[in-house]
Amino acid sequence: MTKEREVSALGGALGLTVTIVLIASTIYMTVGAVAQARPLLLLTVVAPLAILSFLSAAGLFTVQPNQAVVLILFGSYVGTVKRSGWWWTNPFNTRKRVSLRVRSLNGHMIKVNDHAGNPVEIAAVVVRRVHDAAQATFDVESFEDFVSVQSETAVRHLASAYPYDEYDHDGISLRGSTDKVSEFLRTELSERLRPAGVEILEARLSHLAYAPEIAGAMLQRQQAAAIIAARQRIVEGAVGMVEMALDRLSANRIVSLDEERKAAMVSNLLVVLCGERAAMPVLNTGTLHN
Repeated sequence: MTKEREVSALGGALGLTVTIVLIASTIYMTVGAVAQARPLLLLTVVAPLAILSFLSAAGLFTVQPNQAVVLILFGSYVGTVKRSGWWWTNPFNTRKRVSLRVRSLNGHMIKVNDHAGNPVEIAAVVVRRVHDAAQATFDVESFEDFVSVQSETAVRHLASAYPYDEYDHDGISLRGSTDKVSEFLRTELSERLRPAGVEILEARLSHLAYAPEIAGAMLQRQQAAAIIAARQRIVEGAVGMVEMALDRLSANRIVSLDEERKAAMVSNLLVVLCGERAAMPVLNTGTLHN
């Protein structure tokens, strides 16, 4: 694994000054050699000065903010320049630019089976940045392709590790545990992309749905689960209200009811409270006793 080391290059103003001096010397010597008709001087002095002028100018380069320039000399890693500005370095150094800016990857939608075996469609958005330009340059072939492939792999593993939804108990699911799933995805991507010198800032699912072939059946299942849950809440509330009504009637001694009439009252109250439509009351103008 390559370890990045930051180096400082010479200032661009110094390099420009040297270049101008070499160019001026080349022009001066050329004029003198031509005036004196000395071709040997052109070959031995002017030509080397011209080459040095060209090489000096070739050593000038700029570094923009949030950008790094990796310097390579004949296949050997020299260092990384991260300070923004105008610099001058060895003209034989190969310079590779690497962006350190924050970038987002909008992953393609893929189809994969979840933990329960149901086919789902899933996609993720990954926010990342390069924190080690040397690793991004030398340790992987193309760090952008590496990020894309590893992101898709992590999303597939995430989908297979958790079910789309939990119906029986409160477990971790892709739909119901968004924050936990996102943290799991970010942690796994950080481990996968560490060899490339890439830092993951955020990773979240951007698309999650059942595959079209089972979407209708799963929608009916979700609707049934919602109806059952709503009915349970209604029944729990109705039982509590009936219990409260019987306790208040008994405590205030409004009416004395035997077990049979309590059962009838409970039945009527549950019908009224649990029914989907408003009950039609029947007024009793007689007596409660035979």
